[in-house]
Amino acid sequence: MSGEKRAIRGIGMTSARTRDRLVQRLGETGITNPAVLERIRSVPRHLFVDEALASRAYEDSALPIGLGQTISQPWVVALMTQALVTGLDLPLKKVLEVGTGCGYQTAVLSPFVRQIFTIDRIGSLQQAARTRLNQLGFDNIRYRHGDGFKGWPGQAPFDGIIVAAAPGEVPPALLEQLSEGGRLIIPVGPAGDQALIRITRTPGGLQREQLSQVSFVPLVEGTG
Repeated sequence: MSGEKRAIRGIGMTSARTRDRLVQRLGETGITNPAVLERIRSVPRHLFVDEALASRAYEDSALPIGLGQTISQPWVVALMTQALVTGLDLPLKKVLEVGTGCGYQTAVLSPFVRQIFTIDRIGSLQQAARTRLNQLGFDNIRYRHGDGFKGWPGQAPFDGIIVAAAPGEVPPALLEQLSEGGRLIIPVGPAGDQALIRITRTPGGLQREQLSQVSFVPLVEGTG
């Protein structure tokens, strides 16, 4: 049995009550989509953090993953996923994820999408996520080491775009790569004053909604 499978059968199985408590808390704080709650319950978050932090994996908190990056708080991951998929015909055809990170948001989103295109500016971080997601059997993900501000124009348009870091303003390239009816879920603003917003491309133009106050690492241009 591989180390990954041992981890899933070990920590993953014994944390069932911890996962249930997490899902219950999310349900009490605005996450109402049953399919999204079930993804939070079933994705083995302990495999996406350092082994030393595995005992904290099912807390509703962000945790460091190295190189100045974090794995997002489960409530935020659930909120972003819910904001993207609720009310739409599933699975979505193509979704762009800006900020692969450790791959946790990618894993949560995967069943709702036929194909995820995920981009990250930090090559080593993305490679680790790719290895982890491959080991866990995810096969509908394509990866790119690149600048998230530019998106992935060769694969546009996208039915949805999720951004896991906060720019000061919405990057124009991401709006251009959104399909008709598509949704962009993105945190915007400086540290300490960020809002999670949803932008939907409608026949009448772009519709913008504020979902919540949040705290993300900044979206940085270029590659590292």
